[in-house]
Amino acid sequence: MKKHQKEHISSRRDFLRQSACASLGVTGLVNALAQMKLMTAAMAQSGGHAGSPYKATVCLFMQGGNDSNNMVIPMGDPASDEMRSDYETARGTLAIDRTALHTLNLPNSNAFQKHYSGIASPSLGFHSSAEKLADLFNDGDLSIIANVGTLAYPLPQRSDYTNNLIPRPNQLFSHSDQTTQWQSSIADQGFKTGWGGRVADLINASYNPSTNVSMNISLAGINSYQVGTAGGVSQYIVNPQGAISLDGYNSGSTANGDYLPYGNAFNNGVDDAAGYKDSNQGARLKAFEKIMNLSHDHLLENEYSKVLKSARVNEGYIGAATATAGALVMDDPNNSGTDISIFDHHFRDADSKLGDQLKMIAKLIAGRTTLNNNRQIFFCEIRGFDTHQNMLTDHGNLMSELANAMEAFRSCLKDPQMAVFDQVTTFTASDFNRTLTPNGMTAGAGSDHAWGGHALVMGGAVNGGDVYGHFPSLKIGDTTGSIDAHSTRGRLIPGTSVDQYSYVLADWMGVDSNSKEVIFPNINRFDNPLTTTSANLGFL
Repeated sequence: MKKHQKEHISSRRDFLRQSACASLGVTGLVNALAQMKLMTAAMAQSGGHAGSPYKATVCLFMQGGNDSNNMVIPMGDPASDEMRSDYETARGTLAIDRTALHTLNLPNSNAFQKHYSGIASPSLGFHSSAEKLADLFNDGDLSIIANVGTLAYPLPQRSDYTNNLIPRPNQLFSHSDQTTQWQSSIADQGFKTGWGGRVADLINASYNPSTNVSMNISLAGINSYQVGTAGGVSQYIVNPQGAISLDGYNSGSTANGDYLPYGNAFNNGVDDAAGYKDSNQGARLKAFEKIMNLSHDHLLENEYSKVLKSARVNEGYIGAATATAGALVMDDPNNSGTDISIFDHHFRDADSKLGDQLKMIAKLIAGRTTLNNNRQIFFCEIRGFDTHQNMLTDHGNLMSELANAMEAFRSCLKDPQMAVFDQVTTFTASDFNRTLTPNGMTAGAGSDHAWGGHALVMGGAVNGGDVYGHFPSLKIGDTTGSIDAHSTRGRLIPGTSVDQYSYVLADWMGVDSNSKEVIFPNINRFDNPLTTTSANLGFL
């Protein structure tokens, strides 16, 4: 804050927040967040935000580097549409026929003014295999955030990058580094924590004072996004069948598809409510649980027992949540008189790995009263986007899987028995975009690692049916107007930072402006996405 400026500190809480933010340069992000956590814990003692409406975010990560150049595509006549002409020139053999695309009904968006101001009415479409994404967009339930990427500082001119005038993110174009930078939202430091983990650490005590299960739940294993500080909110990993149970007791699924994690040990296949089976597995599990309930003199043994007992308790909560979801049924449209789960109905066309993950997330949201969280952060993943070859075929299949799964998730959350679409925001992220130019001239060509790309945000709270940020110039190399970071490949310099994109989402979840620098320590290097028109990020 400048010396001549005076800021009114309205409460002790504001003073503590500002002190914590000011300490970032001295004690570091972790210590500042620890101070904020103490404060939110104190807020929880007096009720905090426990009565606030439920909200959840779902991070959908496209692992490998999604070619978003072929996800959102100019579809005008190249003779009169500069964007389409640039697209066809750069893409070559990877260009998709404009007549095969699914048209987007665009309003008079500000997203095109920076690079294509001469286009009065931009014409865009979704990939030929992603018709349902176009439906989501045209229904007002989905927005596009154009040309987002990792940035250490803004790069307003191509020469700022090519002449190395402004610091850039560490290890650009590296899968592992760019994945962690997307998920940490800190592009110029080594990885320590993820921004989802920091959000959970900050607001969990206030919004979830009586939580039964972690605020951070992953359907795709351990990830960087949900890593918090030591002693903070831990990731809880589940799979599409539910909680990950102890190994060696599973009997698979029953005839009606119910998953029985302890089918060979418990009479009811789930817990000890109906007793143990007269089997080797039943006897072994009974003995094992007795041992775990003993007290141990050795500290390591005692902590090991605590972890296992906690895991078994969490299994019970997840099981109860999915059982609540299992009661949500409807008449099977294909077999009159027979009930079908609403989840099986809505995900009937999304039988895929991503569909299964989103289906379980929908079940956990349906059973959220058992989990007892007013705020929830989910993580899921679709893999296979490292399309160095056979891109047209492989990327088309991925676009179909993505579109079907997101539409099914939307349909499920909107079902009258759930009616929570307004309370759940799903957003996509990926390592990076891919090069505009192909890496070969044959039909089996692919593209290589690039930089800025498009993201999608879906939800009832989303200002859908529009494009936000700044749609990039699709010119390559030294051509006038190019934002190509490479001499000829079409590695687009991002116009919106991951920090800005993420901050809008965190704000929706309840991170207030006084805490923004604790979650996003580099955010003040960029235009504030909530208060300035230049950022054009009013998607929530």
